[in-house]
Amino acid sequence: MLDLIRSLVIENTTKIVLLSLDGLGGLPRSETGRSELETARLPNLSALAAASACGLLRHVAPGITPGSGPGHLGLFGYDPLGFQVGRGVLEALGIEFDLRGGDVAARGNFCTVDGAGLITDRRAGRIATDVNVRLTERLRSIRLPGVELMVEPVKEHRFVLVLRGAGLSGRLSETDPQALGKAPLPVRALEPGAARAAELVNTFIAEAARRLADAAPANMVLLRGFDQLPELPRFPEVYGMRAAAIAAYPMYRGLAKLVGMDVLKTGGTFADEIATLREHWQGYDFFFVHYKDTDKAGEDGDFDAKVAALERFDSFIPSIRDLGADVLVVSGDHSTPSVLAAHGWQPVPALVWSRYCGADPVSAFTERACAAGTLGVLPAHHLMPVVMANALRLTKFGA
Repeated sequence: MLDLIRSLVIENTTKIVLLSLDGLGGLPRSETGRSELETARLPNLSALAAASACGLLRHVAPGITPGSGPGHLGLFGYDPLGFQVGRGVLEALGIEFDLRGGDVAARGNFCTVDGAGLITDRRAGRIATDVNVRLTERLRSIRLPGVELMVEPVKEHRFVLVLRGAGLSGRLSETDPQALGKAPLPVRALEPGAARAAELVNTFIAEAARRLADAAPANMVLLRGFDQLPELPRFPEVYGMRAAAIAAYPMYRGLAKLVGMDVLKTGGTFADEIATLREHWQGYDFFFVHYKDTDKAGEDGDFDAKVAALERFDSFIPSIRDLGADVLVVSGDHSTPSVLAAHGWQPVPALVWSRYCGADPVSAFTERACAAGTLGVLPAHHLMPVVMANALRLTKFGA
């Protein structure tokens, strides 16, 4: 698909804004039968949907729950089954760590375990970032034979672990069982060449547990997303556009950097992100803008907080539309239903607005309404060709 798009790209001056609401989709609350999107008051998104082509995005395959990495790769037009990237790489790039070829990176969570070693909180109560910084200092002094160990704070409970040395492999299993009441899992080698790396990481975990024993609630670590730096087709070269990413969270900055977007410095709020979008409006053709609050509320199982997050996002739509984008896209990287308190496998609503989108009968930006839209249920990596066509940036295929 990327090779096809590259062959059809033509120059134009049109501007595209892709707004990604992390964990956008939800499920109905049993008391009302309405999802978070159906419960929220979203007058601006509803008006935009009424003037757009709408549908649902499936990011991987039916019944498969996507992580944020595969979800965003799909939004950028990369088939996530063909381009797989571990979360550790994305986190490391997102904090501008000097990740090198051969390094093994993992995303870390500080977590809470009880006296029996069972997990009671996978995020250690979302500890403050300054606490994270102090705890990573404890871990940095751990020594492993034959490799350089680096531990870097990210944000709240998140950190990055990097191993640097010869003969390492990132084909390692994760330690997070993704459930409470279970013990962290040992790391396993997923291929024979990863046996040494697995042994080193298990040694690190054991030593980390000893050094964090008195640091409740952050008294243990969970590691996932082991990987090494891959090479992906460059987004600006494939699509022939100057592309920029605006995201407050490091992981999403890392993903954008990996595909070749310019990552713009911004503040920690969505208002800051929109100010950054306005400031750099003349410098780019394509903007990826990330909104995190919906996912945080969904993962916390807080239905009302997710409704509030959606309503806050809706309030920014008029100022975004005032910028005059030629194509405006609203969707997300995966669903995070509050009733699951986790990522879900459900398709995610999407809308594409342009002068040429051919508005459909949809008049609300919800799961059920968008299911009736003209985009249908679309593989996420097919969204970018639709966007490029609406931006008049593709020529015809064949004679």
